[in-house]
Amino acid sequence: MTDRKPKGMPVEHWVDRQIRMAQERGEMDNLPGMGKPLPKRRGGALEWVAEKLREENHDTSVLLPPSLALPKEVAALPDRLRKVRKEQEVRDIVADLNKRIVDVHRQPQVGPPLRLGPLDVADVVREWRELSTGEDRPA
Repeated sequence: MTDRKPKGMPVEHWVDRQIRMAQERGEMDNLPGMGKPLPKRRGGALEWVAEKLREENHDTSVLLPPSLALPKEVAALPDRLRKVRKEQEVRDIVADLNKRIVDVHRQPQVGPPLRLGPLDVADVVREWRELSTGEDRPA
């Protein structure tokens, strides 16, 4: 546990003092990566967050504004629907997606404008039937 910064001492001096004291105690010996350059950072200030999410196999689209995330989700929709077996579930997925598209259009835009309108449920269901091997697929 570190001491509290004394009043009147600049933060930089206090931090340097904490580091020096830790070095004297040997707490800085044999640290991982010692003597190696820091990794180069790509992108903006939150790139490390995206990298961490990728390492842990999380979806990085959560970092995108809705106007970029929703078109990605629509593009991935056929792959998602291949796993669906019931027509009602397809309709529910499309209804949820359409609701979120309409909600984004109603709110002030964050990022680039959304150039995507609601999906036609009947068209999506027809395409699902053509591609699917689902239980509700007509003979």
